[in-house]
Amino acid sequence: MAWELTDVPGNPTPSLENSTVGVVAAKIEPKLANVLIRQLNQVCPLESLRHVKRVRRCNECDGKSELSIILCLSTGSDTCKEEFPEDLQKVVDTYLLKPFIAKVAKFSAKSKEQWEEQCTLWPTSYHPAHDLDGVRGFREDELPSIFNCMKAAIQLSKAGNAAIIVDPSSMQIVAKATDQTQQRDTSEGNKFAEVKADAICTLNESTEKDSNMYLSSSHLSKDNGLNMEVSCINPWRWTKQRTIEQRSVPRDGCFAWHPLRHAAIAAIGNAAERDRVLYPSASIAKLNSNGNLDNYSENVTAKRPQMGTKVESKFGGKEQSAVESCCSNLSETTRPYLCTGFDIYLVWEPCTMCAMALVHHRFKRVFYAFPNPITGALGGVYTLHGERSLNHHYTVFRISVPEAYLHGGKC
Repeated sequence: MAWELTDVPGNPTPSLENSTVGVVAAKIEPKLANVLIRQLNQVCPLESLRHVKRVRRCNECDGKSELSIILCLSTGSDTCKEEFPEDLQKVVDTYLLKPFIAKVAKFSAKSKEQWEEQCTLWPTSYHPAHDLDGVRGFREDELPSIFNCMKAAIQLSKAGNAAIIVDPSSMQIVAKATDQTQQRDTSEGNKFAEVKADAICTLNESTEKDSNMYLSSSHLSKDNGLNMEVSCINPWRWTKQRTIEQRSVPRDGCFAWHPLRHAAIAAIGNAAERDRVLYPSASIAKLNSNGNLDNYSENVTAKRPQMGTKVESKFGGKEQSAVESCCSNLSETTRPYLCTGFDIYLVWEPCTMCAMALVHHRFKRVFYAFPNPITGALGGVYTLHGERSLNHHYTVFRISVPEAYLHGGKC
């Protein structure tokens, strides 16, 4: 099996069996098709079924074609004893039509395969997207880098989950971490995630350093079972294994472990620490109680600049990028706004707490390798990224990892 990337839809498409609607149709003579289409479009337009073709052609055994036309939506009765509006009843009586009930697809097709399935009931229209990269959420030339990012996450993970935050514009690792929900979780695995002034490193450097690391046999149980060491799968494991010696020990003013410090949460914290190191002088202006401007620094963040905004130069009327005109100043004084536009790679599908943290921090894309059928919030149990009431949405992908790679092979 090769490395594969599949989209995890926020609103899974229901099966055709559960996404049909009844219509009243009738067989017609081919020579009457154009006349009836014009009349029916006037007296009974199908506004909610614009993707459904009004006429269906069927081939009979003797080689002749037979046409059927949709008259109107069904009222829900399985019989043909429909009470039509006066104008529609006039059309039925004029052409001596014999109505029958048929099923059509309720929603337009999202893929060619779905369209072909819909056409087995009644013909529908299908308009494939021209910008496939925009629809899929990634470009073909990104795939090697995406798979390298997941390799880096797998290499970082030993027993629990691991998270790596990446800036897709430069493919640089912003922060990384493993589960820190127990004292032993904070030893070697999270030293690798500590943030320093030169914390930004490329994926090539990361994968080269850890090229000899791979998932140990204990990471996945036999028969692809679940790893109960993963905090998102077993969020209460810290209560069962906690001992007197395993008390939370302060480290640099904070605790070295915490029951809520899952890999994604820890990585977000490391990204914030990295910003504090790289942008120590970042500040914004704010009105005080007297109406005067005060400068705030330290933990106050400035929003990320709008990329691609064009401004007109006073000299010669030439256009140049707003980012280019003040790039040197922005790189020193403007901190990223949370994790806006970043990608995160997780070995295991996140739980609801972690998935909501990714929403709050404005991630662009989320990648994970193994599903979480117990508390998974991005396809395993829930589809939180498809919740319309949220004020931010990211796209979710699952990366299929070759079995050979999990056992130390090179893929």
